[in-house]
Amino acid sequence: MAHVTTNGIEELRELIGQEIGPSEWREVSQELINTFAEVSGDDQWIHVDVERAKNESPFGTTVAHGNLTLSMIDGFRKDLIRSEGFALGVNYGWNKIRFPAPVPSGSRVRARAEVVSVDDAGGGWFQIATRFTVEVEGNEKPACVAESVGRALPAG
Repeated sequence: MAHVTTNGIEELRELIGQEIGPSEWREVSQELINTFAEVSGDDQWIHVDVERAKNESPFGTTVAHGNLTLSMIDGFRKDLIRSEGFALGVNYGWNKIRFPAPVPSGSRVRARAEVVSVDDAGGGWFQIATRFTVEVEGNEKPACVAESVGRALPAG
């Protein structure tokens, strides 16, 4: 269940500047990292070679791909914000993405959100920018800070 449910563009605007969350914790298992490596084609040893990472990596273990961490935001989004009163919402892109800290295999992550802006994009559409911060349990630095941009078309 989402932390916040909004109905329509005005209620979404009321969230600007408010921290929402955190979401529930999710484990980033080696199996998940391996699956992402297979799907993405990014099989760099720091992600998939457990023995080599244990011996050669500065992290002492394998770590999740930055893009795996980024892709998890879509699942966290559903835990954090539910928007009603829209006919359609689409992913428009990202403004800024940073990966300040690694996500070690076996760690747990969660996210917080903050609506940054809600602007009229023309043609009945609105553009919504939301900053997501993904944290690793027990780590002071966030693993990912990313500003998602979506477009929403209000219902009727």
